Amino acid sequence: MLRTTPRRPRATIASTAVLTAVIGATAFVLAGCGIAGPGTVSTVGKVAFETPLAIPPLAESTVDADGTRVFSLEARAGTTEFAPGVASETWGFDGSYLGPTLVADRGERVRVDVANALDESTTVHWHGMHLPPEMDGGPHQMVEPGGTWSPEWAIDQPATTLWYHPHPHGETESHVARGLAGMFLLHDEAERALGLPSEYGVDDLPVIVQDAGFSADGRKEDTQRGYAGGLGDELLVNGTRGPFVEVSDELVRLRLLNASTARSYAFAWGDGRPVELIGTDGGLLEASASLDHVRLSPGERAEVLLRVAPGERVVLQSRMTPEIAALDGPVAVMNGGTDEFDVLEVRAAEQLDPSPAPPATLVDVPDLDPSEVAADRRFVLGDSFEINGHAMEMGRIDETVTVGTLERWTVVNDTSLPHSFHVHDVQFRIASIDGQAPPPELAGWKDTIFADPETEYELLMRFEDYADPDTPYMYHCHLLWHEDQGMMGQFAVVEPGQRATMTEETDHDHH
Repeated sequence: MLRTTPRRPRATIASTAVLTAVIGATAFVLAGCGIAGPGTVSTVGKVAFETPLAIPPLAESTVDADGTRVFSLEARAGTTEFAPGVASETWGFDGSYLGPTLVADRGERVRVDVANALDESTTVHWHGMHLPPEMDGGPHQMVEPGGTWSPEWAIDQPATTLWYHPHPHGETESHVARGLAGMFLLHDEAERALGLPSEYGVDDLPVIVQDAGFSADGRKEDTQRGYAGGLGDELLVNGTRGPFVEVSDELVRLRLLNASTARSYAFAWGDGRPVELIGTDGGLLEASASLDHVRLSPGERAEVLLRVAPGERVVLQSRMTPEIAALDGPVAVMNGGTDEFDVLEVRAAEQLDPSPAPPATLVDVPDLDPSEVAADRRFVLGDSFEINGHAMEMGRIDETVTVGTLERWTVVNDTSLPHSFHVHDVQFRIASIDGQAPPPELAGWKDTIFADPETEYELLMRFEDYADPDTPYMYHCHLLWHEDQGMMGQFAVVEPGQRATMTEETDHDHH
């Protein structure tokens, strides 16, 4: 935790006026939404790394007679001590905060028996997973208090780091901020053959990063709100304040998950060494990319490798700048674009087990052929929490896609404000950014992008396997407050010649 806790200064009326002039936002955006406007914060050099990093337990599972791997999760309320002796009210899966890590192999069939022990309805969305829409866990698969839900599907996508979290329409930010989230790791033969660090919690580390606010005595409290959403002035990693992790291997794999509701990060090493990126949302890259930093918006993941020397200590930091955030001055200040954090200290043992260098080539990432595109769609992200001028309506299908086809989705942030874009069911490839080829760190499989202001992205995605005219998937801004305010749409995948028939009265098969 912090040696001294920096508190964000409240924005002045003058700074709000400057912001208005810069972004040309409406009075609704700035005043009607109750945006307080947090200022710059830095915890660099102020974090006392005194608490061992909590490692979420591996979820237990059984295998049915038909070969289905069965997990169980219970959403529940509880209390968590982020500071010794100080209890905060929190939510978690199978515990008081966060949830266990689910692990499955490509080719397996899985079922997750979800129980809701909360006093309000929630969902469990499998972020980044390719699966039928009725198993997706979006707002049409609500689980009532005391209810259960048992989605079942086949794992058929490359090894990667996925995660799960609630997706109730209008309440997603609140449910995630309270602690409902966890990782879902997929493995396959190609990944296992590479010899990458793979012992969970030892040299293969989950790093779930969230920002939060705390009172002076260490009780978790509500965060201040910028346009992006709620922004905390401290970080939690796997629910741990001021975390350190001891490692005994030369090479360590960190699975970074931005599980914050609004804050984006620019992860870098405190001593300036390059960040060796090996994987993004949907799987491993063809080759590692050596970077100054890795930028992750809410919902994005990255796998990085860290090689350590005996006895050394390396600090993972986030050093966001207006340039990295692609935000102009006051907009950046009020939305986390100038904030710096000490995140996690990695402590190497005096004697380390040797680790070979990873292969120069990781996995084959096949290209998608633009000549096969069957449909072009355009999605414009505005400053009033709408996509293409429309706010989310549960009973409306916005797009209808034919199964088995490749589509090009052009996503445009035509504002000076922060947004992102997430598509359910598919992993896509970024074909271009403002007409240029994507950089190496964005050249792999993705399901979420940080949508830079006044920038156009061309995304290629193939819709395979699952068609259901009655049940939609979602696309939306993954700044969760934006999603809750209506910055979301629905698409149905249908067989050739079919029309979407979904209505708001979809049968959710609740028990």
